[in-house]
Amino acid sequence: MVRPAELGTFDWPLFLAVLTTCGLSLLTISSATFQNPDLDGLAARQAFWVCAGLLALLVMLAIDYHTLAEFTPFIYIAALASLVYLLLFGRVIAGTRGWLELGPMNLQPSEFVKVALILAVGTYTAATGGHKLGWKSLANLSLLGGAPLVLILKQPDFGTAATLLPVLLATVFVAGIQLRVLVILAIILALTLPLAWFTVFKEYQKERILTFINPERDPSGAGYQVRQSRIAVGSGGLAGHGLYKGTQSKLQFLPAQQTDFIFAVVAEELGFLGAGTLVGLYLFMTLRCLAAARLARDKLGRYLALGVGTAFGCQSLANLGMMVGLVPIVGIPLPLMSYGGSSMVATLMGFGLVLNVNMRRFVN
Repeated sequence: MVRPAELGTFDWPLFLAVLTTCGLSLLTISSATFQNPDLDGLAARQAFWVCAGLLALLVMLAIDYHTLAEFTPFIYIAALASLVYLLLFGRVIAGTRGWLELGPMNLQPSEFVKVALILAVGTYTAATGGHKLGWKSLANLSLLGGAPLVLILKQPDFGTAATLLPVLLATVFVAGIQLRVLVILAIILALTLPLAWFTVFKEYQKERILTFINPERDPSGAGYQVRQSRIAVGSGGLAGHGLYKGTQSKLQFLPAQQTDFIFAVVAEELGFLGAGTLVGLYLFMTLRCLAAARLARDKLGRYLALGVGTAFGCQSLANLGMMVGLVPIVGIPLPLMSYGGSSMVATLMGFGLVLNVNMRRFVN
């Protein structure tokens, strides 16, 4: 439980930035779904998920992160079990068997697997005693991250799987890796990438990459999403058209405007000023997480805050890059902004973990 002495180190600027972004999410989803009968009620549902996520944040905050680490093996095993269950009985939505039906709600367990992986990787790396990572430690970390990665790719959900890799890479980098191990891994990666193109990537994934290189390759097909997103972002100008007045979203030219492409709605309706403010919020929250990692009282806290900050920052950067054609379209939502209960709750749980680490940095 939280003690009075710990409240003095609560990170109010980070918490207020999170609340502000959630509020902007509700406003933007309301605007993006305005006068669209097919999307009626999404803003109200998102408000419910924000409240559920804030409750989950408080739970993560109330339990000392060292206590959470003690239960990490059970949390990690439960996360893997949920992914196996999905492959057998999961509901297929948009070609992905990654959804769990709970009455009227659909949950995406892979979002919560991110939190479980951050706990598992952070707990294991902290237990290495601060030594540079050799082959054995690297193999164990690869196994921890590889198991959920493979199961998510089998769904298939390439976007979510891609968000797990930065957590592993950042942890390995900060923990330290022997130079000879790093060189050998770089050589292996360089040799396997061409092979993966022919053996791992599916045709639609290849098409997305080729369209990213040349957006005019298929302007009415694979290149349509990024073209419409660029139009929406560019048409906003300095101050935007105003809330509820965006033409790309209202006329249904912009695909998935309430989920993956919600930033384009912000840019069109609030212009450069609104979009720039949102980008500034994401930069602030990411840097605040990394600052919590730097100031953490121990290695466990450092790796937990680092994992959350890396996952949040890289996912945000990937989504924002998709909006302007700097990153291939891979179906990654913008955390705290895109519509989706699982993403919202899991992201807020992650911030609860960061606030937990930061609040207890002076406790003996």
